[in-house]
Order: sequence, then C-alpha cells, then structure tokens
Amino acid sequence: MKPIEITDANFEKEVIQSDKPVLVDFWAVWCGPCRIVAPVVEEIAREYDGKLKVGKMDVDSNPEASIKFGIRSIPTLMVFKGGKVVEQIIGAVPKRHLLERLMPHIGVN
Repeated sequence: MKPIEITDANFEKEVIQSDKPVLVDFWAVWCGPCRIVAPVVEEIAREYDGKLKVGKMDVDSNPEASIKFGIRSIPTLMVFKGGKVVEQIIGAVPKRHLLERLMPHIGVN
C-alpha cells in the first residue's frame, strides 16, 4: 500500500476521523531531507498496511494544516491517534528510530 495524498480538503476525513493511527509526512518537493525519508515512509506504509494509515502532505500546496500544527521545519512526521497528535518526529531520521517512536501507537512490539 502506498501512502495516500493528504490535503487541506481531506485532512479531517483521512486523518482526524480515521479509526486507525495515521502517520502524516509533512514534506515539500524542494526539500532534500524529505527525499531521504520518503522511501522509509513508503516502506512503513507497505509493512504496516491494515494497522496504520500513512499519508504525505505537501506543505506548499496545503498551508492550512501546516499552520494549524505549527510545522516549522520539514520533514516533520506526526502520528495522529483518535484525532490528536500523539507523536512528532522532525528531520530525516533512520527507519529504526522512526519505528521506535511509532510502535507504541500502533500496538506492535
């Protein structure tokens, strides 16, 4: 499963109202570190399909959510659970580090 495209228009439905935890990758086309973390986000989307929803949100095209959640640097990865932010990871981090922060929220050890 590939990450879904999250926009200001579908944020409420795809993220806030999701019955599963959601990992949102806030990124931009011009961002070098975003390109580094993108394959990791795609791997996680495939590996945890069914347990976790994964989406990517272009901050340049979708400023509302970026402002609302105080995105100051990218990539920023946020985990939403029950419509609330439960985890935030800033920067291009190794997959191992990302999984350590993600696992408690999706009930996988």
